[in-house]
Amino acid sequence: MGVTRRSVLAFIPLAAVGGLVAVFAAGLGRDPSVIPSALIGRAVPDFALPPVQGRSLGLSSVDLRGEVSLVNVFASWCIPCREEHPVFMRLAREKVIPVYGINYKDAPDDAAKWLDERGDPYTRTGADRDGRVAIEWGVYGVPETFVVGADGVIAHKHVGAITEQILSDTFLPLITRLQAEARPS
Repeated sequence: MGVTRRSVLAFIPLAAVGGLVAVFAAGLGRDPSVIPSALIGRAVPDFALPPVQGRSLGLSSVDLRGEVSLVNVFASWCIPCREEHPVFMRLAREKVIPVYGINYKDAPDDAAKWLDERGDPYTRTGADRDGRVAIEWGVYGVPETFVVGADGVIAHKHVGAITEQILSDTFLPLITRLQAEARPS
């Protein structure tokens, strides 16, 4: 009985270490910017946000129906938001897709100054001062960007800055497909 009990007790730490190794190994191949969202395939949450200071148009869930669009959650204090901003400026300039902004937990003056100085690529921008709307969207942090179909259903979520490569490899093919699907036959 003593030998069997020792064998079992010796096996428990080995099994625990083996389990941890398996979990870590599985995580090594995953892209950290791909965080599953329970909202993929669901309608955007119902919300209505006032405009960012100095803007006349706020943002609501009603605005996200009728055409394929991007929703970018950003803040003036967010460093990766600065990196991706030129991508959104290009999209706005080229009129590829409407880009909507949810300004996350920002001081009104800071948000307005940031958009005034860097340019405002957003068709509409809602001020989410307390972060409640972002929570409803399942936002973990900023920046996060969502592709929303013409039917108001969330098709894709990206965590982190959108680069030109991510735009061309992931976003533009999806946008093109969704826009084609939304056109009447």
